Amino acid sequence: MSAQRLKSQLESLQNTLDEVESPLTDEERKALQDVADSLQARLLAVEAQEELEADPTLVDGVHLMVERFEAEHPRLTGTLRNIMQTLSNMGI
Repeated sequence: MSAQRLKSQLESLQNTLDEVESPLTDEERKALQDVADSLQARLLAVEAQEELEADPTLVDGVHLMVERFEAEHPRLTGTLRNIMQTLSNMGI
């Protein structure tokens, strides 16, 4: 269930990144895309039922994005908070 939830949240994040009218700067978009790519790789490993170790840098990266975008991009921040909660529920 958590993997499906993470997949849905990643799709939401990717949709935000793909918006043509997005208020994100190129730097912000790149930073978020890097986090999304890391999350996607992690999700693929989970779906393949690979044994995974905790990755505090991944969670820290998402947390930093929340702090960075909190004031200017509240909708995006909500998505990132949901991703953090899902990762926590998955034990990541």
